[in-house]
Amino acid sequence: MSKTTSQPRAKATQKPTRIQREKTRAILEAALEVFSKRGFRGATLDMIAEEAQLSKPNLLYYFASKEALHAELLAGLMEKWLEPLAQIEQNGDPITEICAYIERKLELAEEYPRESRLFANEIIQEAPRSKNALNGYLKELVDEKTILIQRWIDAGKIAPVDPHHLIFSIWATTQHYADFDTQIQAMMDEGYEQRFITAKAYLVDLFTKVLKP
Repeated sequence: MSKTTSQPRAKATQKPTRIQREKTRAILEAALEVFSKRGFRGATLDMIAEEAQLSKPNLLYYFASKEALHAELLAGLMEKWLEPLAQIEQNGDPITEICAYIERKLELAEEYPRESRLFANEIIQEAPRSKNALNGYLKELVDEKTILIQRWIDAGKIAPVDPHHLIFSIWATTQHYADFDTQIQAMMDEGYEQRFITAKAYLVDLFTKVLKP
């Protein structure tokens, strides 16, 4: 997915100043907060400008539209979200590699819950702004890892499971702790950090049992 420039449009050919970089970060932080709560359709530039404590014209000096802001956030998110899957090593112990992936995904859910909700909202809306990324690098990466998982299965290193559904299950169980945090908070007495500690222990144990040949 190509990124939308985050430099001020009027200064696109010049190196941004420190103040411009700070305002860009403030706008992206505000946009993330608003998009993660309201979704793309419910968010407005006025809301984002208010969250960033900037005027709307000042915001538009840096980003041409709501779409440009959303695209910038999604581009950075896709890179961050795919890195843990890319780190699965073909020469490592299969169960260890898969459980390490689960742990990395939980860490992302814990550290970046707003980004997770931003992505979930995009997918729920049928990914109108990220279909190219889904059908491109994400699919290529998933294809690569499902082939690797199938090789491990064929070699008898892990139990026979559907590689795609294994990955989908990992996504569902790990991102649940970010996307449905309010529900989990209502159901459990554990604090935020403790929930992820117990979730990690549970999911690693669960998937280890599923994958043992």
